[in-house]
Amino acid sequence: MSSDKKMPALVVDHLTVNYDKTPVLWDISLKVPQGVLVGIMGPNGAGKSTLIKAALGLVKPISGRVEFFGLQLKQVRQRVAYVPQRESVDWDFPITVQDLVLMGRYGQLGLFHRPKESDITAAKHYLDVVGMSQYSQRQISQLSGGQQQRVFIARALLQEADIYFMDEPFAGVDLATETAIMQLLEDLKMKGKTVFVVHHDLNTMEHYFDWGIMLNMRLVACGEIEKIFNPQTLNNTYGKSYALLDEALKLAQGKQIGIKRD
Repeated sequence: MSSDKKMPALVVDHLTVNYDKTPVLWDISLKVPQGVLVGIMGPNGAGKSTLIKAALGLVKPISGRVEFFGLQLKQVRQRVAYVPQRESVDWDFPITVQDLVLMGRYGQLGLFHRPKESDITAAKHYLDVVGMSQYSQRQISQLSGGQQQRVFIARALLQEADIYFMDEPFAGVDLATETAIMQLLEDLKMKGKTVFVVHHDLNTMEHYFDWGIMLNMRLVACGEIEKIFNPQTLNNTYGKSYALLDEALKLAQGKQIGIKRD
């Protein structure tokens, strides 16, 4: 843990983002402490992925600021890792699994420096951590959806960052892969890392995460999951017109059983 451990991991201050003059996020302000697992939830089009991309400088807001540990992104870029949605990646690109994971070190190496033996050893280690070491020389186009997700997480782990942003890491994976990924995220948290996850399954939200961000273009709630995950905030986030609401309300009232964390 760094010497700035008392600083919030993330501060978003009056962030507003438009796409082609259409509001996507409106006046978002929030703070998240270090060392928590954060579930980002909200309906489709709520701005969950946009929040991550704006924080990472991948989309330009029309107003607002974002800080990591009290600093601008350019000052801490190597301490922040990102796992995008699988659909945003060209999986036909001719590259091996190991080479894809090694891309996690390019921020430290620079574009014109080849990975050292220590980088390759670290890449092999993290492939082993995610259960993909036997596929290290396979072309990424030959992987299943769950395998692709594991490889992307290995790439992020190789960055050895302090903050991880993961955009729908459980999309299209089986339960065994989801469980394995969650264990990895728990391990990161135990090391003092802060992990942000865009997540859709309300049945597992309060069991997977200890902090939550609830969005619907505006911020509905941000805080400890046990305090914000309730019928009122779910109603404010998803609205009465969503078929998912009844299921979410039952969950919040303890009428359904999810996968409990240890």
